[in-house]
Amino acid sequence: MPFQFEAGEYPERPGCYIMKNAEGRILYVGKAKNLRSRLRSYFQNRDQRRGIRQMVQDIASIEVVLVNNESESLLLENNLIKIHKPPYNRALKRDNSGYAYLQMTDERFPRLTEYYRDRRLRTASGEGRDAAWGKEHRFGPYRSARFRDAVLEFVTEHYKLRTCDKLPKRVCLLYHLGKCSGVCEGKITEEAYRETARQAAGLLLNQGENLIAAMRAKMSEYAERLEFEKAGSMLHHLRILEEMPEKQIVDREGSIHQDVLYFGEDRVLIAKVQEGMLRDFQMHELEHAYDEVACDRFLVSRYGETEGPDELIVNKVSDPGSVRAGLRRTGGRAIKITTPKRGLKYDLLQLCKDNYEYRIGRDGKKP
Repeated sequence: MPFQFEAGEYPERPGCYIMKNAEGRILYVGKAKNLRSRLRSYFQNRDQRRGIRQMVQDIASIEVVLVNNESESLLLENNLIKIHKPPYNRALKRDNSGYAYLQMTDERFPRLTEYYRDRRLRTASGEGRDAAWGKEHRFGPYRSARFRDAVLEFVTEHYKLRTCDKLPKRVCLLYHLGKCSGVCEGKITEEAYRETARQAAGLLLNQGENLIAAMRAKMSEYAERLEFEKAGSMLHHLRILEEMPEKQIVDREGSIHQDVLYFGEDRVLIAKVQEGMLRDFQMHELEHAYDEVACDRFLVSRYGETEGPDELIVNKVSDPGSVRAGLRRTGGRAIKITTPKRGLKYDLLQLCKDNYEYRIGRDGKKP
């Protein structure tokens, strides 16, 4: 039976949509500012491409993930395509496509480079994970290559960091242009160079107003020295950087796995966040749903006998101490349990709540 698209089941909100066939295989992952409008376009015969027509014929279900803004939908779409590699997605399947981070390398004389995250799941042996993870400092992601390149150019030049892959024996033209410190020829000490690299990393960690302020100060310095070409270049970079991306929480730097659980009256929605990347939502029913300790029992049952995440972020738990004790009794390892009131973890919990309420409302409308 062909898939029956009902526009009213989908919200007029930003998010990602996941199209699946009858076997549950993911066919396509997309993003939209307005999910209802975008999904409606597939079923109004507007797109005459043969591949799109075939995909629409194969659709058996459409799952959506709500996000807060366009930045999050762009980044989440990129992650989901890398993870699932759907057959009808072509452009973003490669690991080195999409939205890059910047990375301060862990070399003797650090440099700033592009970095693309490995979206594969970490295994016990470390396979699928960057061997240098945790040693090198990473910043981002940057949803615009233009924005990322402007940051890279400014910070490298401002702190006179080296850009060469292999350190030469003598200074190059960049040193004579005032864009490199000349560490290769000892024009700056190793200690002083590493300190400037630490300062550059600190600026990127606190980017935003601090980065803009630093650039404005540098532009004023150039103008006072009558170096108008440099001041004009700085103004060009400033105009790009002032288009700061919206705050996003779906793709962050991290080295741990987290499950975010929003408990409702009779169900719980679990958002899986692995190494900072939102990867999946799963809905589960609760036994004895209206019992005040139903959430505690669910946590012990689900995470007691399997290798769970490093942290559980929950909207409620009746007795955290008893849950931890229950996990130990069943052989589970120590797991941190957090009920946040503010900050990034609270924002993740709110996003989980939004998706829970949407799914409950959607299911309630179905006959």
